[in-house]
Amino acid sequence: MSPAGETSTSATPPRANALSQGGSKLESTPNSRGASVVSENISLVGVQVKEVWPWIQRDIEQAKQCKADAMLQALLQRASCTPETKQPELLQKCLKEVLPVCNGQVSAGGISSSGIETALKKYACPGVENDFYSPFIEATNIALACLEEIKVDGMCVPVTTVDMICQQNDMPMYQTHQKLKSTRKPDALILPLNSACAPFKDEKGGKKSKQKSKQKDNEKGNAKYNEKHDEKHDTKRKAHMVKDAKEKPPTPFLWADVLACIEFKRKTKGIKAPPSAYTATDYVPTKPEYLPVDHLKAQSSAPDPSQTPETQPASDTALRSSGLTAAQTSKGGSSSKRKAADTLQSAAKKPKGNSDEPDVTVQTGLYAAEMFAANLAVHHLINFIIIDDVIWTWYYDRQGTIQSSGINFIQDLPRFMVLLYALQRFKVHDWGRNKDFLPVEVEGKQCHEFEIKDEDLGTVDLLLHSSHDERVTHYGLQGRATNVVPVTSEALTKKYGNLQDGMVAKIFWGEADRTSEPEILKKVEEIAKRHATVQDHVPELLWHHTFMHPTSAIREALDVPEPTTGSRVLYILVFRKLKPIKELHAHELFDVWYQCILCHVTLWKEGVYHRDVSPGNLMWYKKNGRLIGVLNDYDLSSLADDPGPRGNERTGTVPFMALDLLTAKAQRGEVKHLYRHDLESFVWVFTWISMRYDNGELLPGSRPVDAWATFDAVTCGEKKQAFLTYLEDFRPSHIKTVVWCFILACFQVLDIEASKRRQQRRALVIKTEESYQATNDEESVSNIDDLLGKFTGDIAWVKLSNACRSQ
Repeated sequence: MSPAGETSTSATPPRANALSQGGSKLESTPNSRGASVVSENISLVGVQVKEVWPWIQRDIEQAKQCKADAMLQALLQRASCTPETKQPELLQKCLKEVLPVCNGQVSAGGISSSGIETALKKYACPGVENDFYSPFIEATNIALACLEEIKVDGMCVPVTTVDMICQQNDMPMYQTHQKLKSTRKPDALILPLNSACAPFKDEKGGKKSKQKSKQKDNEKGNAKYNEKHDEKHDTKRKAHMVKDAKEKPPTPFLWADVLACIEFKRKTKGIKAPPSAYTATDYVPTKPEYLPVDHLKAQSSAPDPSQTPETQPASDTALRSSGLTAAQTSKGGSSSKRKAADTLQSAAKKPKGNSDEPDVTVQTGLYAAEMFAANLAVHHLINFIIIDDVIWTWYYDRQGTIQSSGINFIQDLPRFMVLLYALQRFKVHDWGRNKDFLPVEVEGKQCHEFEIKDEDLGTVDLLLHSSHDERVTHYGLQGRATNVVPVTSEALTKKYGNLQDGMVAKIFWGEADRTSEPEILKKVEEIAKRHATVQDHVPELLWHHTFMHPTSAIREALDVPEPTTGSRVLYILVFRKLKPIKELHAHELFDVWYQCILCHVTLWKEGVYHRDVSPGNLMWYKKNGRLIGVLNDYDLSSLADDPGPRGNERTGTVPFMALDLLTAKAQRGEVKHLYRHDLESFVWVFTWISMRYDNGELLPGSRPVDAWATFDAVTCGEKKQAFLTYLEDFRPSHIKTVVWCFILACFQVLDIEASKRRQQRRALVIKTEESYQATNDEESVSNIDDLLGKFTGDIAWVKLSNACRSQ
């Protein structure tokens, strides 16, 4: 899941082994702001995309910054012939070599770079935002055509398998996220030429290009593909540039084809015209040099200095942007009027000044979330924001977001040309596509192939059914970004036989400096051999692989502060397929849920701390006619013998976290994550499932617990506390009396235990006449057994347990 939100806009909290500002020791991992509530399991609640804005905004607010020249140097390095070798002179060489293009002295395929000046003059004229798409796109595409003629020692030639082009969009693009539909409307896109042409060909009666049943775009064909364009290609590209590239497409583009999005904002009426000639100069900072969230709103509304975006609480700005304070009605046609429970659809671009439109930085972040979701195991993404005559480059990966300082692409045209020059030489994987997962089409369905040498099995082949209805996808910018995909494999079938329910692959970005899930599962397997409560109740790991390409590499190249903090690497784990606990109800739900509790408590006593009890992590399968509960997902777990809790991760899934962990103090990392917190999470999970589902089916309409998944951590805690105050009033009609009384009894135990702790704290303060300082927050095995016994010994628990046995 993505990291959990805070109410402060301060920088990411310090790591857990550091000291807080007050000097107190951080006792648990603080949540990174923007916590995953909806983002990793968008189907958790049937919400509109506008309600996801706060989580995207919190990720954007944490963006690191780098200088424009550092970003250009890094992109050039990536596009060079020797990307692993540092070439600090590349930027200066390229700035000099692109000057002929800037000064109108280069022609290619009947296209003259003098057209760049003409287009930029048109762009500089007063007008409204939509008037500027065409001249910018025209200038960019002329530049790309002419930059093909520029040769720089050490740089690759343009990649014609990509053949990037700038294309107007400004129309809705759609994507389905686990049966929920999103709508986004980027102003312009960078696409491969064939992808840009496809909708226009289809309109003219041509045929859209179809993907071959097995497409393997590997490096072997580069020599052939990178030959100089032939005359037919030049004619095709020029024809598209002249007209169609500056038009809205007749049918929507596919998110899977998008290399980058460009979002425009027009702030001033007039822009300074291009100079008469360009030279290679030092970088001149733009104003602003970087683009904070709500920059445009802050300038237009001139708020009180105490309420500027830098100091205003994140929850307030997020709610203002997302429109969470009131339900919004779509202003589109009838096709866009969908019930919130059935759609993820957001309104198309709203009129300027509408308070429900997200800030341009958040808007572009939402595009990045769509791009991440459209492809498998994406390493990184690049998008661009243009305000007047300044362009900002935004780089996204699962460690976080980086924005470079702005470039005035009219006054500092050489730097903009260098940016295009580098991007033009990007292979598909330089744009962030994972070259290890190859797209293929099997029986008309989109899949991905993955093959790798294994010491024990030889070649391991995986066919990932990435368009399968049961795929669990991720929607967000940073964090683990877990995808769970049905998978078939000849090698693994040969070793394990045909598994009854099949296999799934879990693909996620784990923190590089923490104990990996395979290592933790190895420890779990050892415990299972000694304890019946664990044996058969943990996932069966069939195979795994770690990709050794950390996200910290780009940050080190960009000289970003603390580049390795929170660095992530990609994992792929293959498991025997399990079924989700939300499919169960009443007695079956209780039986499987309690089996997971017994497994969890045994692991905790043995030094494996799960710390992420949520519905998605409680699973089951059938063995000898009995339902077997499985405690799943250990990538946020920790071991007792670890040196300490890790930073830059969240300690649970917000709607199911214990109330003690949903406080500002806990979010600062000053509350230790204890066994009782996970046990409380089990109660929240049981309540959540019981109140949202009936016999495994999601109840129609609005449910009182749904909103928990749309709040930041502290607000969620407040809402859950209010829910408990009047819990008796929330009984759904479908819940049996024995189950409802059981839920009430569980919370009664939690209330009594919380009251005891409050009394102890207050008594200590009265006795010492000093501020309360936590002195004993350790739990012994007897403490754990005593607490669990208070639940299992309650009469309501016994009644439900006996009812289960009689079934």
